[in-house]
Amino acid sequence: MTAIARNFGSSVRRLEDKRFVMGMGRYVDDLIFPGQTYAAFVRTPYAHARIMGIDATEALGAPGVLRVLTGADFAALPAMPCGWMIHSRDGEPMRVGERRVVAIDTVRHVGEAVAVVIAESREAARDAVDLVQVDYDELPAVIDVAEAGDEGRPQLHPIAPGNLAFDWELGDSAAVARAMETAAHRITLTLRNNRLVPNAIEPRAINAQWDPIEERLDVRMTHQNPIGMRMFYAAAYGLAAEHKLRMVSPDVGGGFGSKAHNYPEEVAVAFAAKLVCRPVKWTAERTEAFLSDAHGRDHLTTATLALDADGRFLAIEVDTKAAMGAYLSSTGSLIPTYMYATMLSGQYDIPAIHNRTRAYYTNSCPVDAYRGAGRPEAAYVVERIVSLAARKLGLDQAEIRRRNFITSFPHQTPVIWEYDSGDYSAGLDQALALSDYAGFPARKAEAAARGKLRGIGISAYVEACGIGPTAILAKLGGGAGMWDSAEVRVHPVGTVEVLSGAHSHGQGHATTIAQLVSDKFGVPMDSISVIQGDTDRIQAGTGTYGSRASVGMSATARACDRIVDKGKLIVAHLMGVPADTVSFEGGIYSSTATNQTIPFGEMAFAAHAANAFPTAEIEPGLVAQSFFDPPNFTFPSGVHVAEVEIDPDTGVTEVVAFSAADDFGVLANPLIVEGQIMGGVAQGIGQALWEECRHDPETAQLLTASFMDYGMPRADSIPELRLGFGCSPSPSNPLGMKGCGEAGAIGAPPAIINAVCDALAVDHVDMPATAERVWLAIAGKAA
Repeated sequence: MTAIARNFGSSVRRLEDKRFVMGMGRYVDDLIFPGQTYAAFVRTPYAHARIMGIDATEALGAPGVLRVLTGADFAALPAMPCGWMIHSRDGEPMRVGERRVVAIDTVRHVGEAVAVVIAESREAARDAVDLVQVDYDELPAVIDVAEAGDEGRPQLHPIAPGNLAFDWELGDSAAVARAMETAAHRITLTLRNNRLVPNAIEPRAINAQWDPIEERLDVRMTHQNPIGMRMFYAAAYGLAAEHKLRMVSPDVGGGFGSKAHNYPEEVAVAFAAKLVCRPVKWTAERTEAFLSDAHGRDHLTTATLALDADGRFLAIEVDTKAAMGAYLSSTGSLIPTYMYATMLSGQYDIPAIHNRTRAYYTNSCPVDAYRGAGRPEAAYVVERIVSLAARKLGLDQAEIRRRNFITSFPHQTPVIWEYDSGDYSAGLDQALALSDYAGFPARKAEAAARGKLRGIGISAYVEACGIGPTAILAKLGGGAGMWDSAEVRVHPVGTVEVLSGAHSHGQGHATTIAQLVSDKFGVPMDSISVIQGDTDRIQAGTGTYGSRASVGMSATARACDRIVDKGKLIVAHLMGVPADTVSFEGGIYSSTATNQTIPFGEMAFAAHAANAFPTAEIEPGLVAQSFFDPPNFTFPSGVHVAEVEIDPDTGVTEVVAFSAADDFGVLANPLIVEGQIMGGVAQGIGQALWEECRHDPETAQLLTASFMDYGMPRADSIPELRLGFGCSPSPSNPLGMKGCGEAGAIGAPPAIINAVCDALAVDHVDMPATAERVWLAIAGKAA
């Protein structure tokens, strides 16, 4: 038998790419079922209004229209849940404003659905939307989180006076206060983390059909966690019994967290399919996505860093106002609390930390997880104030970081998390070398000779990944198990099926899982099939978000190990040797008691052969399942270095160089990891320089509801990236892996803004650092 080359850890090209580049991907909008109908939503043009009446008479008379459903038709369904309970500082549970599947009496953000049209064609449904007459009584709106809690501002929910959803804290405020009193230096910074729209390349879509005979609901949906959605639809909404509810997420064109949530539109479509007893499909238009996909970020923060006379950090106090939007989304309450405040230690040994987060309702689309989900917000606060401290104290921005790095692991922070492993100084060294940090003064002088302002910025981030330690999360308000599962089936001819509870929407799981299994069994990768996203095939799982592929892959690894162990028993029987003398390596079983060897494929055939087992000690077949629940998060880290050039006459900023040194533990596939970093950095550059979800301050109308108005990075906006990797294996899973998918979006924004401030020699410029904002900073400094 020819030995199989080792695949896990090598840069294997993605197996799934061939069909994608050939246009053979299969997305929800591609699916057309017999008797297909289409849904279109009537959306409010007002940010805040009472619904006085709805007249659908003209729409119902339009050609092809089957039904027009209003909030009253969905009134029996429960309100949309928020899945994470947060308690305020005084112990009061968070105040949850009621969010209906379709608004019944009040709308609270532009684009909220007030009716849904079901028609024979997509065009008929869209045309009929314009025929539905809705009478509104417009109410005043509040959009800026800075003033949402002020006296006299419009109130969104009776249950939440002052629009306050919760007033939460983490850390030791007394210890921080003592450190502030004795500090030689106190640096204070107020900054905004701009609101973003996720903008996955494929919009949200669902196609649902109801079988009234079998009482079975079949749902195809663009989602990151189809198994979790089946539980929601069965348990929370009673749309069908769980064993009669099939949820399938086929190919998904990007998610970035925004497709991990429970949305009202999808629930409405599934419910409508039961009412009309025909398949109903809805695919969001791009402007609908801008209006209704959960937004990200939107924080207003004031932070104070205390330092001693040598520039060592003593404490940090962080006060944040977080905009929740009009309602608490699925995990909206988790993001500005446990996913944010727990990361305020950064890579630094800070003895005392305290955070207060006040979450406010505003008349805008709800805010939830978006690539990084709380970790980018924390890194931005920490890394901006560290660079400002370096500027104020006259220290080099690399030196102040190195002086305060955590140096031993595991490390218990003052804000819950225990970091697993790392070498932060090595990461900084690698980043400085990649960026030629020492040569920057010469490049700055050369740029000045051309009339340009050149700046360099550093960002040292750490994040919590591999969401899955159920025991830890349960103590923080989580209600669901966050483990993952895998089932490995070996067929008689030695081919392998892997049924994974994870779900790929661009991460390359079909490749990396095949690499792992290929090495475990010594079989070719083309003999391995990876199946995800179909609840009729996969028993359990928790999907993919929060860079948690290590959880699903660890479950796969353990299931493979169980197959190998059973194979040892089978081989021992075939060889007639004690089982404890059998070993397995490189696809070959051997024994110290004989010179016989048996390949994995031969063992697999024997496991299914007739009369292979004279006793009942070994069951026929070769199937193993594993559920993996990690004991802790993983904590990847990195140092990113950005260089920018600014035209002082126009304020236009160009990112001319970007280097990233990241430690993701063991890399399953360096090529795929590089792609993840590149995508994350591009999104991070976008947030830093262009992207911002803006509303009219009076009417709360979304002003950036299309790509004509919402700034996005393009290919020529991104420089060639210099990437390097360290390796501090995580002890929290058997593969030593850490997450990588969100790192670029975490490290890039503060690195870019630090570089802009360095170029301008100013204390701060808010994101996005648009040409106008930068030009005004230059003009203000000159004045």
